[in-house]
Amino acid sequence: MKRALCLIATLAVMGPSATAAAAGLYFSERGVRPFGRGGAFVAGADDLGAIWYNPAGIYDAGTSILFDASWLNFTSDYTRRALLQQTDPNTGQPVGQFEQTFPTVSGSSPIIPIPTLAGSIQVAPDWVIAFGAMAPYSAITSYPELVGNQPAPSRYSLITLEGSALAIVGGWVAYKPIEELRFGIGLELLVGRFAATTMFTACIPDRFFCAPEQPEWDSLTQLDVGPIVAPTGNIGVQYLPLPWLRAGLSFQAPTVIRAPGKIRVRLPSTPAFERASISGEDASVAFELPPALRWGVQVEPIDRLFVELDGSWEAWSIHDAIVVDPEGVAIQNLPGFPNPTYVPAQNLPRNFKDSLAVRLGGEYFLDTGDVDVIFRGGVSYESTAIPSEYLTVLTVDTNKITTSLGLGVGVSNWRFDATFGHIFGLDVDVDPATARVPAMLPIQANAGDSPHTVNGGTYSARANVVGIGLVYTFDDDEQEAAPPEAGAEEAQKDEEGEDDE
Repeated sequence: MKRALCLIATLAVMGPSATAAAAGLYFSERGVRPFGRGGAFVAGADDLGAIWYNPAGIYDAGTSILFDASWLNFTSDYTRRALLQQTDPNTGQPVGQFEQTFPTVSGSSPIIPIPTLAGSIQVAPDWVIAFGAMAPYSAITSYPELVGNQPAPSRYSLITLEGSALAIVGGWVAYKPIEELRFGIGLELLVGRFAATTMFTACIPDRFFCAPEQPEWDSLTQLDVGPIVAPTGNIGVQYLPLPWLRAGLSFQAPTVIRAPGKIRVRLPSTPAFERASISGEDASVAFELPPALRWGVQVEPIDRLFVELDGSWEAWSIHDAIVVDPEGVAIQNLPGFPNPTYVPAQNLPRNFKDSLAVRLGGEYFLDTGDVDVIFRGGVSYESTAIPSEYLTVLTVDTNKITTSLGLGVGVSNWRFDATFGHIFGLDVDVDPATARVPAMLPIQANAGDSPHTVNGGTYSARANVVGIGLVYTFDDDEQEAAPPEAGAEEAQKDEEGEDDE
């Protein structure tokens, strides 16, 4: 036990520094073992992967440590279509619209492992506490700045998310009041930084002699948000009425992000800004991430085979906008404008909707003697939270189907895990006439009834997930990795033997 306490104390100290790169939306379920089950891990959660899915399952982790890491190999394609204003070459005034199709651009993510690092201690027969750090399975996406020596058509939504680093750190406690019940609760912090590079456009046809999307009117903008420190938490329960049946329910609280930031703007190269300059860079950023409800039922139809059916609801409708409010950032000496001209608040409309998901997965424990081999598999379907008219390359999330396979090997108190899965994103076509995400402007302007939008076109996305992990369970006696109910069944047999005596 002393050895366990030392190792888990080390995890508690390391947890806050175990950051992982992540940004945007969660693109898949997380954790090597749970992902191998298709994310169906609410009722059957019985190791430290429970800190994400259902903290009640931490009780069955006992005194243990878990480390795993996965690579989310995310790729996307975007073919932009836009309604552009046709202007009179003599007056610069709009005279009509035409639709233009741009070259396809592809986004990709770097090879960065997304880890889970957690430890738990059984402090009393009915109590287990845990500490850990983890990150959602999200992609740091980058798009090219140039396509065919021309500015990329995706530049007004995103160039890159490089520099983002987010993690969830926390502490959890689980309690078993009776043999059939487990309760769990956790206090968590979302910590780290969020960075995004994009293009604003300074072209306002009623103020300047210009046409929308002329490259010389582009304004490269970098947003760096942090430090982010946002509290949240989760709670869960598991019910085991029969040896072959488990049910689970968990709730994740919303996360309200209010953080300082820096906004750095490179003014356009057009002669209209030749004598202008930028002063200040401070900003504040505000947005919300959703609460979520998960539920699941796991059964053991035959000995050592565990199958779970899960569902979840995520209230993404809370995420209606990302508001960036520059604090004193101003353009100096801009002809035809007040001096200074302050950069206005930027409201990026999101208007997300609630999403639903269903997951089916399980695992089979093959007893080979000294070594246990565990086969896993799963499939899931999740609806997107993003209405098509608000979809952008900043966060490409569509309706998606996930298939996954996993393998575990248990030797003594060790368990080694591996997983592979593919996420099929369903294509989305955004009609330019219904697109609703406008180009951001570094100066105040009257957008009128038809603001210039930048998110029309066709989107596709997909990802592979590859992960490995290990678990070590501290015990007085070296034991093989066993099915979740094996210990309970042995205890029941012992009690029956004592009654016979």
